[in-house]
Amino acid sequence: MPASSKTSPTELSTLTGGYSLCARAEGKTPKTICTVTSSVSYLERYLRSEGWPTDVRAIGPIEIRAFILYLKNKKRFSHHPFATPQQDGLSEHSINCYLRSVRAFWSWLTSEGISGETPFAKVKIPKAPRKVIPTFSDAQLLVLLGAVDTCTPEGYRDYAIILTLLDTGLRVSELTGVRLEDLRLEDGVLKVMGKGGKERLIPIGKGVQRMLWKYINRFRLDPANPNCDFLFLTADGWPIWVFHAPRSWQVWKEPG
Repeated sequence: MPASSKTSPTELSTLTGGYSLCARAEGKTPKTICTVTSSVSYLERYLRSEGWPTDVRAIGPIEIRAFILYLKNKKRFSHHPFATPQQDGLSEHSINCYLRSVRAFWSWLTSEGISGETPFAKVKIPKAPRKVIPTFSDAQLLVLLGAVDTCTPEGYRDYAIILTLLDTGLRVSELTGVRLEDLRLEDGVLKVMGKGGKERLIPIGKGVQRMLWKYINRFRLDPANPNCDFLFLTADGWPIWVFHAPRSWQVWKEPG
């Protein structure tokens, strides 16, 4: 009789859907879920290319260590559908992030009773180096701000974004999600939604308060949707975090 083509319930490709469902139920962010599932899919592609099993019950420390060596020897964007391949390898930060995502997936497998001992119990993930990120000098900031045309709505919006980031130290993802109701100019605070869905209040200086008031009342563009109350909008009135990317880019994710 011919072998059955039915996919095993413990195949990586089958289990990523279960992980996504559980992660959404637990309130994990879409970005976290996407990072984990795309990382596991990348592991699966590697195992298939080597002719190794992709059933989680057959994946152990040897396969994970081989995958680590593969990542260390891989050239950046070598299989990317859009970017030009480069001679440099993946950064240590990329490798560390990628492996931590796969380890998180195996922790879920263990907690659900799908897999026994995680292979990461015997595999040490390479640590990412700690780097001190250089800051802009005063002269560089003046050049940056001087390049913005503050006489146009788009230019003043960019000016407001730059100064708000400098004043508060917010993540870009946090700033782009700010709504008008989150901005309390009278109290000098800004409410943001951070990582893990945690809210916090950020103080803003008086100069930035005046600048944001001017932006809202004189330069903020009309929203494309009357119900859109995001603080920063694109030239056509949509929230600036909306990214109209091709679907092929949205489903592809490879460390680079």
